[in-house]
Amino acid sequence: MDKECVIWDIDGTLLDTTEGIISSVKYIIETLKLTRLSDDELLGFVGPKMHDSLNQYFGLTGERLQNAVDLFRDRYKSKDLFKAKMYSKILDVFEELKRNNFRMAIATNKREDYAIKLCQYFGLDKYVEFIHGTDNFNKLKKSELIQKCIEELKVDKEKIVYIGDTQSDKIASENVGIDFIGVNYGYGFKNNKECLNSPIEILEKLFN
Repeated sequence: MDKECVIWDIDGTLLDTTEGIISSVKYIIETLKLTRLSDDELLGFVGPKMHDSLNQYFGLTGERLQNAVDLFRDRYKSKDLFKAKMYSKILDVFEELKRNNFRMAIATNKREDYAIKLCQYFGLDKYVEFIHGTDNFNKLKKSELIQKCIEELKVDKEKIVYIGDTQSDKIASENVGIDFIGVNYGYGFKNNKECLNSPIEILEKLFN
């Protein structure tokens, strides 16, 4: 691929954030006395916007929805944020891309301040130029976050690729007119023949 810039997703692409997110979801279920969910249903909260998941699984809307989101985020920030784990070889991938003069940014459905803290915690912040995430009121779509990165990178779209682990990531990249690389090791794609099975394969894809 003839690329110069990579925009990354976080959840399911750079970091396995399952433990922390599910812990906080269980907390709000218990606190608000919501219907208990199966393990598979709980996994559905990892990756998408929290507003969307709470509406989908519990039918929450309006003020009740925003209150539940605020409760989740207070818990996640104070107790569960750093329960994340970096996928194997991610730092190696970043280092190799840096050596080859790739520019990098992040566009994630995670709230922006949390995304910044996680990148700082895992040492990813020194490799990326921009980190864009959602606001507290769910106003920004993934495609809009990617578009922000594109505008700030200031290079032709054909030189940029977005890397993520879900169909919604693919659609968002298509909506803004850039190429997409999908990965199977995250939450969304599983055994998709068009997607990559490990971070190291990302290097092989970018350098071919």
